[in-house]
Parts: sequence; C-alpha cells; structure tokens
Amino acid sequence: MGKLHYGGHQRTFDIDDRLLSHLRIVFMNKLRRAEPFMFHHSDAAGTTSLWIHPAVSLVFHFYGGRPAEINRMWVEQLMHEANSSGGLKAAPEPTASMAGVGANGTHARLRK
Repeated sequence: MGKLHYGGHQRTFDIDDRLLSHLRIVFMNKLRRAEPFMFHHSDAAGTTSLWIHPAVSLVFHFYGGRPAEINRMWVEQLMHEANSSGGLKAAPEPTASMAGVGANGTHARLRK
C-alpha cells in the first residue's frame, strides 16, 4: 500500500502501489502539459476531491519492493477519465478480454 501526499496541508491518501503507479503516470502526463484536473479518491471515510495543479506539491510514496508492471490499457482508461469533465476516478484494472475486438480486428474503445 502506497501513499499519495497532497499539498502543503500534508494530506495523505492510502492507495494500492499498483494503482498508484498508474495514477503517477497520468498525473505527470497531465501536469507536464499544464492541464489541471479533478481527482476523486474514495475510501471507507468517504470521497475526497482534489484539484491537481502544477502549483500543488505531490509526493508518491511506494512501499512495495519492485516497480509495478504498467498496463497500457489502464493508463489510457485513466487518462480518458482525467480528460473528462467529471475528473479522474480510480477505475478497476482492465484485462485484455475487457478491451474487446471489433469486426474489423481493431480494439474497441474502453468505456465506463
């Protein structure tokens, strides 16, 4: 279980290392392009919405011993969420069978 540290108030959120690895890629890609977005984190205490912006400090702390293998489909799904007007919500990791293949052999776009 990793931690996301957000802003000067030192808010911390416990997030599974594997999910946190994928979120880090999405956050860094959005921030590198100067594209702020809303991130919604849910846990037993409720849902917290964070404004992710280049001016707000973020720290990703991983407790696992090895880096997670990156699932490109998951990154694309999370990026799609982050680009939406509703903001980014952590989605379950898709598998190859969830992607679907169209009649012309192309992969179908992931949907919520």
